[in-house]
Amino acid sequence: MPITVTAPEGVLTPAGEREILPRLSAALIDASGATGNAFFTAIVGGTVHILPLHRIYAGGANRPVVMVELKLPNIGLGSIEARNAFITAAAGIVAELCVPGHRPENTWINIVNAPDGGWGIGKWQYSGEALVAAATAAAH
Repeated sequence: MPITVTAPEGVLTPAGEREILPRLSAALIDASGATGNAFFTAIVGGTVHILPLHRIYAGGANRPVVMVELKLPNIGLGSIEARNAFITAAAGIVAELCVPGHRPENTWINIVNAPDGGWGIGKWQYSGEALVAAATAAAH
């Protein structure tokens, strides 16, 4: 489940640049109810992109927006409550890992879903049912 963080230079602290992905990953695993599930944990990862401020825009102007994009199969975070739990946790993580003065409205979190069968790991295509079966098997 890829998580992409895009932030302008100097907005995340140096520790924040290192810690944001592990902490967002843990928040996703927790919000998914998959803590301790080896299969699920192994497929959560991501990237951190630090760009010059002049490359990040909001409202047509340069603005220090930190963007967190989570890509999931359509079964991921399957309820409003689960999505809210992740968004709330992610916003808190970003706030903790940014320099003082970063404003909450400059943190954007977006969850994108792939259609059923639009998820692959290696050469294997997974339907939602197959992902649930693999995660359930790993839980036992």
